[in-house]
Amino acid sequence: MGGLKTSGTAEIGDEHERRFELFGSQIRLLIGKPVRDGLPTPAAIAIQIEGLMRAMQRSLSRFDPQSELCALNADPAESPSVSSMLATAVEAALWAAQRSDGLIDPVLVDELEQAGYETSKAGEPPAPIGLALASAPPRRPARPREDAAWRRISVDRDRGAVTRPPGTRIDTGGTGKGLAADLATARLDGYATHVVDAGGDLRIGGDEPLPREVRIEHPLRDELAHSFFVDEGAVATSGVKTRLWRTEAGFAHHLLDPSTGQPAWTGVVQATARGNTALEAETLAKMAFLGGPGEAEEILGPLGGLVVHDDGSVRLFAT
Repeated sequence: MGGLKTSGTAEIGDEHERRFELFGSQIRLLIGKPVRDGLPTPAAIAIQIEGLMRAMQRSLSRFDPQSELCALNADPAESPSVSSMLATAVEAALWAAQRSDGLIDPVLVDELEQAGYETSKAGEPPAPIGLALASAPPRRPARPREDAAWRRISVDRDRGAVTRPPGTRIDTGGTGKGLAADLATARLDGYATHVVDAGGDLRIGGDEPLPREVRIEHPLRDELAHSFFVDEGAVATSGVKTRLWRTEAGFAHHLLDPSTGQPAWTGVVQATARGNTALEAETLAKMAFLGGPGEAEEILGPLGGLVVHDDGSVRLFAT
């Protein structure tokens, strides 16, 4: 959905590049030279960041029965003990829910599975988006669920515990890539430049940042929807093109309307947001998708972004 082209006074050869597959996506790291003494080489810190991200996937995968997240969801206790990593991920999911006033709901695990998202879709070709849009139900903005269970979830850092109503299952996948990009960026203080691309969730910066051209692919046409330059900050794109599948009832995707528990068909097919952090950008992009065309300007206007409507038209907001 989005791509990055290096631009500015430095060439790609001046930065260490590392790529690997994770979170069902391609991860790309670009790291410039250290500008302070005592820091690991760019190659060494890239290996450390890959290790961090792999540990996140092992802990947080909803699709791995051995993960800590699955253990938490299966635990009948009201306040099970959790690791610092899982506590951080649950806090990120709750932050997105609060920021969106429940439009992004992290406890719709049953509904995701009923929609056909019981196992990872990584490596599976998506269903044709044109056919899905043509057969989708009438468009309507998504809405929060009344008395949502996520509002009764809390994280106690002192005790290392997550408290939630018994039987409530949590999904951290909706904020996982943004959180991963932010945690990786936190390890890159003191390097001249950096880009962390976690499957299209971007953090860009450094002590001597360079402008980068961010290219947003059009979800319905073989062309760019838009491109713009960023030297510091975050960009994220949310849409249905890459996680779209057929069901007996038609087509489904992973972005649900909390009020119905069904895939949301809002009139927006893809949304891109800028943010100060990748978690913020990812949250704003999902809000713009779920809120539909009528809410996009209020959501994306302050920091910038764009939406692609079902008819292929693109609307920009100060990017």
